[in-house]
Amino acid sequence: MAFQITLSPQGISFAVEEGEAILDAALNQGISLSYGCRNGACGACKAQILSGEISYPEDPIAHSDEDEVQNNAYLCFARAESDLEIKAEVIQETSEIEVKTLPCRVHKLEQLADDVMYIALKLPSTERIQFLPGQYIDILLEDGQHRSFSLANPPHHDEFLELHVRHVDGGKFTDKVFAHMKQMDILRVEGPHGSFFFHEESSRPIIFMAGGTGFAPIKSIIEHLLAEKITVPIHLYWGVRTESDLYMNDLAKQWAEENPNITYIPVLSEVEENDNKWNGRKGFVHQAICDDFDDLSNFDIYTCGPPIMIKSGEKAFKEKGMDSSHFFFDSFDYAVQL
Repeated sequence: MAFQITLSPQGISFAVEEGEAILDAALNQGISLSYGCRNGACGACKAQILSGEISYPEDPIAHSDEDEVQNNAYLCFARAESDLEIKAEVIQETSEIEVKTLPCRVHKLEQLADDVMYIALKLPSTERIQFLPGQYIDILLEDGQHRSFSLANPPHHDEFLELHVRHVDGGKFTDKVFAHMKQMDILRVEGPHGSFFFHEESSRPIIFMAGGTGFAPIKSIIEHLLAEKITVPIHLYWGVRTESDLYMNDLAKQWAEENPNITYIPVLSEVEENDNKWNGRKGFVHQAICDDFDDLSNFDIYTCGPPIMIKSGEKAFKEKGMDSSHFFFDSFDYAVQL
């Protein structure tokens, strides 16, 4: 049995089969709804149910009492129990990009930090993956599972796909990366995916907030902006635990030194107040932004990293006047890498 889904205000309709995730049905029919992790943790696919009934096979991780009050649904988990009218964001800019499944070879491995590996993947000589800066690819595992990683290279440098892989203890894929992976190994990738990308139409100043390897998609966007010679003010905040976690600190410093419109501020969360070895900012990265800006109403804010950082930032930034339509995020739930 199929149900009819109507998206408001766009008036777009599509069918979803009984038991099929609403997000899956939309994507399979070429409708690019906003999404991120696809496991109910990040909230990027959250939409408001205007009419009709849904159910979940299990409660999404991010589901809250506030969602119940506002009749919000996580479309990556939600199943239709009737025809539905949904208020949801449709990403028009990705609709013409072909999602490909391709083999690739490991061209280069470089350990950038104790728990971060740089991987450069080489596609077949006749193939390229077109993507928007900020999007990600899936590594397809032999048992049918997948692992998602943001592309750190900009779209104009697509000979190699650059990934920054954080090691998760016990991770099926990341354990292999750090213990066994070598040059010339063959992988299968699928992409591009994701509704997090740079919005070219805006001329507002930009704040980037990266947490850990959330630096990867931010790097892709900034290198795209540099190539396009976009000169709006750019403020890059990179939050990590310790100084050694700033695995491309020299590159970020170079952007700021060579481009007067770029400001770079690293923030460490696990530095003792009396530690004289670190002269930079300390504490939570979202708080550093709030300390530096009294009014965020005229900024575009792009943020990537752990869910708690994004949720804390969103709440704090709204209190500083941020327009929610100018807030773009990609939530990295490292637990799904296990």
